[in-house]
Amino acid sequence: MFTGLIEEIGIIERIEQISNGRRLKISATEILNDVKANDSIAVNGVCLTTIKVEEKSFWAEAVGETLKKTTLNKLQKNTKVNLECALRLLDKLGGHLVQGHVNGIGIIKKINRRGENYYFEIEIPKELVKYLVQEGSIAIDGVSLTIANLKGNSIGLSIIPHTWEKTNLQYRQISDEVNIEIDILAKYVEKLLGTENENKNLLTINMLKNMGF
Repeated sequence: MFTGLIEEIGIIERIEQISNGRRLKISATEILNDVKANDSIAVNGVCLTTIKVEEKSFWAEAVGETLKKTTLNKLQKNTKVNLECALRLLDKLGGHLVQGHVNGIGIIKKINRRGENYYFEIEIPKELVKYLVQEGSIAIDGVSLTIANLKGNSIGLSIIPHTWEKTNLQYRQISDEVNIEIDILAKYVEKLLGTENENKNLLTINMLKNMGF
């Protein structure tokens, strides 16, 4: 589990092809003080397991469905990636609950400077739109962000200077693909609501309203 607060920008140092996947060597400094083999690190929002930790880098593998569902299959040497170590029970939850399980791939349509902030417009897979609400949370390449605008299957995001400086969003360009993870709470609500035909005791919209939601 992660928070979507990026701790460091790493750099893809080496890529090795393995059976049904890729082995990645990622350079880093700040996050490695307390990292060991078998720890979880989110790389551009994708939860990976470290298989080896060196002085200024770590190795991880991405295989099978991970490569199919994320942008990790398009990483190249020297690409800058967002890094976040797994959340510990005593850590503050400054962003929102992020699993590191990517739900789809979005495409950047606009990047505009607005005063000190930057405004991103991203096209989201249509099947994910039902999980999104204006002012709700979403993770873009592992970065916890708030949806400022929602129109059709496009979302607008305002990036503050601190987030801009601490993440690889500063290197993004129009037409770039990004990993999308929706707020897991939306999927739990969908599961609970179900349909009245399946089970009359399932949670409904009216029941939620009566409970004050």
